[in-house]
Amino acid sequence: MRFLWPQLLWLLFAAPLLVAAYLYVLARRKRAALKFASLITVRAAMTGAAAWRRHVPPAIFLFGVLAVLIAIARPSALVTLPSAQRVIVLAIDVSLSMRAADVHPNRISAAQAAAKAFVQEVPSDVRIGIVSFAGTALLAQSPTNNREDLVAAIDRLQLDRQTAIGSGIVISLATLFPDQGIDLEPMVLGARSARGGDRKAAKKADPQARQPVAPGSNTSAAIVLLTDGRRTTGPDPLVAARMAAERGIRIFTVGFGSAQGGHASVEGYSIYMAFDEETLKAIADLTRAEYFHAASAAELTKIYEALSSRLVLQKEHTEVTALFVAAAALLLLVSAALSLLWFNRAL
Repeated sequence: MRFLWPQLLWLLFAAPLLVAAYLYVLARRKRAALKFASLITVRAAMTGAAAWRRHVPPAIFLFGVLAVLIAIARPSALVTLPSAQRVIVLAIDVSLSMRAADVHPNRISAAQAAAKAFVQEVPSDVRIGIVSFAGTALLAQSPTNNREDLVAAIDRLQLDRQTAIGSGIVISLATLFPDQGIDLEPMVLGARSARGGDRKAAKKADPQARQPVAPGSNTSAAIVLLTDGRRTTGPDPLVAARMAAERGIRIFTVGFGSAQGGHASVEGYSIYMAFDEETLKAIADLTRAEYFHAASAAELTKIYEALSSRLVLQKEHTEVTALFVAAAALLLLVSAALSLLWFNRAL
């Protein structure tokens, strides 16, 4: 727990002073009681149920005062709250390398199964979009709350040649920001062979003069990129990731496949498919997100379950002064009520 005004915590020293004052009053009452004519009456008044009952209201009152003193220092606690995120885009690699069987039964089947599990995990008020990418990228399903439409879009995914991870990111950004006028042609359709060309295309695709925000600061949307990470065409994924970072969008990358890669059957030939983990880590780092690796379908499903909680719930320090004030009010009321009920007087 933290305090916004920690300098006021010195007021808690009032608590032992209150206890000392209470003990002093008890001592005075005891001395006064010795002057009574009948000691039997005094003994009866100071034993039995009344002996402990008379200390209960003051004890509750003390806890109420402590709650008030803590509230004055404005406490804050790390609380898990529903996130403001309401739109998530799943960008799924459908290149031929996804046929590799180093993830059982193969990468694409594992990806589809895990993506459907993710769709079912997130709350119904979170809209999800599906982007597929191979040699180019397209919006397979616009953001929606309809889980049946999302599952159907995932089942319709078809494999194609080449891998344009950067195109998948750009289409995902255009889906999240349809009103920002992102020109898809220079980034997604233009031919580039050098990183410098990617940067020029990025400037042309994103001509609006805007003040970049801090990476990862956008709490209304996110991208989950599912791929083996090996780019063969299209814009540089890191250039596309910078476009996302400038908008504060986090790109959670999920890479699957073994470190040794795997083989896939393409037109009757067994072709080795590499697994590029470093690119996926760089994309996640650049956008202040996280990278996850799964070497099996079961692990991938667990990752998606973890992702759903990370995207929908967030932990942050929240001021809880009101809770302490409410607790103090309740304790003081209970103290006064018990005192009136048992002794027909307030404390």
